[in-house]
Amino acid sequence: MREMAALLGDPHTAYPTIHLTGTNGKGSTSALCSMLLLAMGLSVGTYTSPNLERVNERIAANGQPLSDVDFVEAIDRLRLLDGVLDERPTRFELLTMAAFSAFADLAVDVGVIEVGMGGTWDSTNIIDAAVSIVTNIELDHVEVLGATREEIAMDKSGIFREGGVAIIGETDPTIAALLRTCAAHRGVARVLGLGAEISVDRNELAVGGRVVSIRTPYGSHDDVFLALNGPHQARNAALAVAAVEAFFDRQLPDDVVCQAFELVTMAARLEVLGRSPLVILDGAHNVAGATALAQALAEGFSVAGQTILVTGMLRGRDASNVLSALLLGGAVTVIATEPDTPRAQAAAVVGDAARALGHEVLVELDIERAIERALKMATEDDLVVVAGSLYVAGAARPALRRMLSA
Repeated sequence: MREMAALLGDPHTAYPTIHLTGTNGKGSTSALCSMLLLAMGLSVGTYTSPNLERVNERIAANGQPLSDVDFVEAIDRLRLLDGVLDERPTRFELLTMAAFSAFADLAVDVGVIEVGMGGTWDSTNIIDAAVSIVTNIELDHVEVLGATREEIAMDKSGIFREGGVAIIGETDPTIAALLRTCAAHRGVARVLGLGAEISVDRNELAVGGRVVSIRTPYGSHDDVFLALNGPHQARNAALAVAAVEAFFDRQLPDDVVCQAFELVTMAARLEVLGRSPLVILDGAHNVAGATALAQALAEGFSVAGQTILVTGMLRGRDASNVLSALLLGGAVTVIATEPDTPRAQAAAVVGDAARALGHEVLVELDIERAIERALKMATEDDLVVVAGSLYVAGAARPALRRMLSA
C-alpha cells in the first residue's frame, strides 16, 4: 500500500481523516460521521466495505456512491502501476487505493475511512487519522486477528495515532482498559470512552427510529430523533458525535446533530422493506450482530403472527451460535439458503443447526427462491426477517424490492 501510494503521489495525505474499526457498528458509525460532517458544510469522502449491490457503494462522495464513469476512472488510473510494484496488489488494496486517489482528485475536506478487517495490518492503515474509532470488540475473524478478545483488541488498536484522538466504544472494563493502554503506548493525545467521557442518557423507541440524548466532553445533545432502528444505534450515534466534535475540537450545534440524525439512512441495517407482512433486512453476520438484531426485533417489531427467518452464512461462522442469538427473536420457521460466493457455508449445515435448536427448517439454495417462499408462506400478520450475512442481504435487497412492489 505504501509503495502504491508513493507512486501515485501519496493521495491519502491530501485530506484529514477519521478512521474506524470494530467488530460491529462500523458502517452505521461511518454513515453518522459522514452525515455530521456534511451537515457542518464539509465535503466528505467515505470508504466502506463490503458493498451490498454495487461495488461503487464502497467509495462515496458527499453521501453518494461514485458514478460508474468516476469509479472506472479511479480504478483505471491504477493500471499505471501494473508491472511496477514488487507485489501484485489484492482487490481490496486496489479498491482502497482507488478511494484514496478519488478523494484527492475530488479535493474532499475530510475522509471517513472504514477498515476492511482488524486494524494494524489493514490496507487502510497507511492513513494518519486525526480521530480513530474502535466501536467494539467481539470474537470475529479469529483465524486472522487472534483467538481472544484481548488479541483482537490489540490488533484493532493499531489504527490509533500519535497525537490523535482515540474514541473507544467497547464498554467491557477489561477490554476498554486494554485499549486505553494501547492508546497510551501509541502516544494518543486524548482518549474518549463510551460509559466514561461519552454517554447515552436517553435511548427510547420512536416511530421510524429512536429518541436519544448524548453527552460528550464538549456538551450534550438532548432528545434528538435518530432515523435508525435498534437500541444499539444510540451507541453508534454517540461515538459519531464524539468523533466529529473531537475532529473540530468543539461542540457541534444542535441543529447540525438533528439534521444529520434525521437524514441518515443505512441499507440492510434493520431496514424495513415491507409492511404486510412486515419485512426486515439486516446484515447481522456474527453473534454480536445477531444478538443486537434479536433485541431490536423484540423491542420494536413484535407481530401478531409468526416470524420467518431467511438466513445464510459464510464458512467460518458458527451457525449454531449465530442462530441461537438470532432466534431469540422468536422465529418459528427457518429457511436456510446460501450466499452466492465460494465462501458460502452449505445451507444444509445452517439448516441442521436451526433444526437442532428446535425450529422448523426448509432448505432453499437460491436466495431469491428462499425469499419468494418466505413471502408466500407469510400472512399479513407475520414478520419475515432476512439476515445472516451481508452477502445474503446484498442479493436479497433488490429481490425484495422487486417482489414487494409487484
